[in-house]
Amino acid sequence: MAVEGSKKPQASASQPPRKINLQKFAESRAAELESLHSTVSARLNNDFRSRRNKRRRTTAFDNEASKKRNRKRQRLIKVDKSNVSGLETEQKKNESPLPRRLRRRLELKNNPQSGFVTSGDGTKRLRTHVWHAKRFTMAKRWGFYLPLGLHGRGGGSRAVLRWFKQGVLLHDASYNIAVQLEGPEDYLVATLEMVLVPFTSVKSEGVSDSVLSGATYGTAMLHHVGAPLSQPIAPVTYMWRPHQGSKKDDNNNCLDVVGTKEQCRTNYGSCFRQLWVWIHASAFNEGYDALKCACQKLMIERGITINCFSHEGQLARLELIGSKAFQLLQKTVHPVSCIVENSWRLQKCSFQRDRDDFQNKNSFTLEDEECSPSCAILSFTVKDPRLLPTKETKDFHEPDSIIDMQEVGASDHISLTGNLDKNKKVASPSCPKPEGIETLSGGRNLWDSSSRIDPPEEENELCMEKHQQRMGFFCLDEPKPGPPKTSNKVQCSCSCPILLLKNNNKKGSPMGWSIVVPISWARVFWNFLVSKGAHVIGLREKHWIACEIGLPYFPSDFPDCNSYLTLNEIEATASRKNAEQHPPAVRPFRIPIPSPWNVVHTAFDKLSRRVKEAQVSSGENIVRKYSMSNSSCERSDVTSLRYRDSFGGIVARTSSLLTEFLNGIQGEHLLLFPQLQNRKSSLVKVMKDKNMMEKGQNGITQISYNHKLCFVRVHLHAYKEGVFEDGAVICAPCLTDISMWTCSTGSIEGRLEMPNSAVGSYFKEQPSGKWELNVPDDPASREYHRWPVGFVTTGFVRGSKKPTAEAFCEAVLLASLREEQWKEMTVNRRRKEIYVLVRNLRSSAYRLALATIILEEEEEDVRFL
Repeated sequence: MAVEGSKKPQASASQPPRKINLQKFAESRAAELESLHSTVSARLNNDFRSRRNKRRRTTAFDNEASKKRNRKRQRLIKVDKSNVSGLETEQKKNESPLPRRLRRRLELKNNPQSGFVTSGDGTKRLRTHVWHAKRFTMAKRWGFYLPLGLHGRGGGSRAVLRWFKQGVLLHDASYNIAVQLEGPEDYLVATLEMVLVPFTSVKSEGVSDSVLSGATYGTAMLHHVGAPLSQPIAPVTYMWRPHQGSKKDDNNNCLDVVGTKEQCRTNYGSCFRQLWVWIHASAFNEGYDALKCACQKLMIERGITINCFSHEGQLARLELIGSKAFQLLQKTVHPVSCIVENSWRLQKCSFQRDRDDFQNKNSFTLEDEECSPSCAILSFTVKDPRLLPTKETKDFHEPDSIIDMQEVGASDHISLTGNLDKNKKVASPSCPKPEGIETLSGGRNLWDSSSRIDPPEEENELCMEKHQQRMGFFCLDEPKPGPPKTSNKVQCSCSCPILLLKNNNKKGSPMGWSIVVPISWARVFWNFLVSKGAHVIGLREKHWIACEIGLPYFPSDFPDCNSYLTLNEIEATASRKNAEQHPPAVRPFRIPIPSPWNVVHTAFDKLSRRVKEAQVSSGENIVRKYSMSNSSCERSDVTSLRYRDSFGGIVARTSSLLTEFLNGIQGEHLLLFPQLQNRKSSLVKVMKDKNMMEKGQNGITQISYNHKLCFVRVHLHAYKEGVFEDGAVICAPCLTDISMWTCSTGSIEGRLEMPNSAVGSYFKEQPSGKWELNVPDDPASREYHRWPVGFVTTGFVRGSKKPTAEAFCEAVLLASLREEQWKEMTVNRRRKEIYVLVRNLRSSAYRLALATIILEEEEEDVRFL
């Protein structure tokens, strides 16, 4: 006892004092302070005044503004006192509402568990609205206030492309809304087959099984209920929830759900499944109605129950794009525990004899991005990134925090719990301590709409707790007790469930990741990602990235959807208002917005008519005789063309759909090759075949074309020079036009160019507001007239190393151009690309370009950004 009593005074004496007497401290250090003062005064020559170039103007000395406010306040008080008594004036002052600035700030700082903050007219705001509004140009789009782009005149593409190649880009895509479908799996598959083209059941077995098992997600075009050629709505992303045991349906029938270790394809029909369909905000209402219509139709036919409801205002989606996206994701995602239903362990849903091979082949972790399959789905319960120590966020070791589920056993669960105990310093004092794996993951899932996910801790409370911890560490003052917790206070959490979606470009290489989190956690992850170096982009910058990687951007590159027409109407209104601000003398002429797609009908009608006439009059080469110039066309044939609808055609986005279309018009002989297996090598062999021209001889005269035109997406690359803009018209060249550009001299003299007076009259606007093609009557003007075969939807991006434009051209006309060009070229000079002419709507010069058909390189063209 005596020894213990002697140790206590020594321990207390070694501790630093809680408070310091400043006067005594200065007296004890007087010699040191005088020496320091003498040194500083010697350097400054005893002139301690601040330098003039370091001075800054302030208004603290001028209280005139405060005098004005005080004088105005006194004047208002006098007026109130003259009308009402002093007591009533005091009550009126206390009941007066807060200023709009304060009320709006409090409203935007609010972080409810679900829903969007709306403005007075009902426009929804993202959870990151305040962050964007200070730095971006905001615009109303599709019922949201969205960041249109960085401030300025729309430049900065070179910096964005550099960030994409060398860093990370961040975009808040929470305007994409998920629709959840619940019911027996076979009926859900039947529902999706009614509205999605293509669907997983028609794909290869491996891809179909990985999507149905919930390991990967799929992309497809959402259509209205009907035939595959029905009106498309939008491209969508759909993902299945992995199997989770048994569940009862609305009729109290127990549906046997196969466990994750015994997933067999023969038992899928009785499984209760859930899936999400992500729809863009511009087409959400139309797509949601189409899904509900398909569910109702199937329920009436088969007498079953399928639930279809929206997750609007419940989930947030943050997109990381760029070469360093995976490294930033490793710093952000710090799992708390293993999740039973995650997609780390992929299993093939086939018979028992093939299951083991598939497991060994498709088991992966987040340690290596290349090991995960394309379009992979990863599920985690992660810690609040604000609570991670600074050292952990900088030096993040994957093996310590990412665990392969295939190697986790009962003993690993114990070690994982031990690791959680070691990281107690990460947890916040106000957050409940985890007591094991079941406590952390049980009852908290993004898929269960009924499960309650606690919001994160408030920023001010978290800062106060950290401040108190620092004060206690430096022993400067006694830590003040936190605010008393009341029963009506919202319970906070230190972890939340998330989903990671791997995004790949058209070549299959990793492009980025999407993070799906509860909407109340959007700001937490957003601020953390921005603080770690992610560059935020808006809609305009995202459009640039989509063009750079060769993917279509919705809705700008989907002319057959209603969202494309709606967006172009907004742009046409803005363009018209901008033109009206200029004086009439310098006001630019109007151009068609959106592009008049139906004028392509004129080119097809003229081509087929001229081919037939040439075939009867002479036996010459009908394609070269026509040469798409049509020097003897009549005005009456052109004026007969009128708009039948906004687009007037269909877009083939799968090889099977294009092949079916060609078979329907008896166009198997056309020089289009969507059915090649090994596309690159096979197309080269076909191109070198000398007998190939006999297959496509006079091909356009042998088809039966009585319905809508078929367009295909193409990539345009300028031949030698040229910059293509949005809305540029793609025309069919003559053989002489091609020879002028491909000759070895390289001279620009003699290249095709129309007079400046004819640029504004190429398209003519009708009194009804529709546009039609204006064909010149005089022979001199016909020399420079070329027939349109398509339009550019996305132009070149400034600063790109390989500028590429997105465009849509008529498939039959492209085949005719290829036939014409291959016939007049030797076998060694043939190219798989097709020569076309491109002219910007406000330019008079035609530029030669090379068009590459996407469906001749890929089986499907449904990926989008």
